[in-house]
Amino acid sequence: MFCLCVFLQLAALERQIFDFLGFQWAPILGNFLQIIVVILGLFGTIQFRPRYIVVYTVWTALWVTWNVFIICFYLEVGGLSKETDLMTFNISMHRSWWREHGPGCIRRVVRPSAPSILEDYSYVSVTGCIIDFQYLEVIHSAIQILLSV
Repeated sequence: MFCLCVFLQLAALERQIFDFLGFQWAPILGNFLQIIVVILGLFGTIQFRPRYIVVYTVWTALWVTWNVFIICFYLEVGGLSKETDLMTFNISMHRSWWREHGPGCIRRVVRPSAPSILEDYSYVSVTGCIIDFQYLEVIHSAIQILLSV
């Protein structure tokens, strides 16, 4: 049990880092709660605190549901669109960090030609990715589900 909890913590921490890099606030909040509840679940198991174990069990069901939603979101199932600002709570235009930094991706910054657009604003062109970013996000969520079950 202890080894599994440590692995869950490391997987959540890894996901937290990449969500912070992409400024995706909804997954950041979920990952933070996952880390806290796994610690409580580990403590509850070691100290045999039934309430903590129940909280961990309920959270695990919510965590699996959240990761299924992430998979549906990035695969655009049921009218969801990965182009919306849903993951950033409509605060910013940031997207998945993997969109521009995935394996094999070649990132080019293209300056807009219109003079009315601010000088520091640029467009990013990404080509040559081995795996598209949405599949990397789906893989991350699938790993979280497998670890939780």
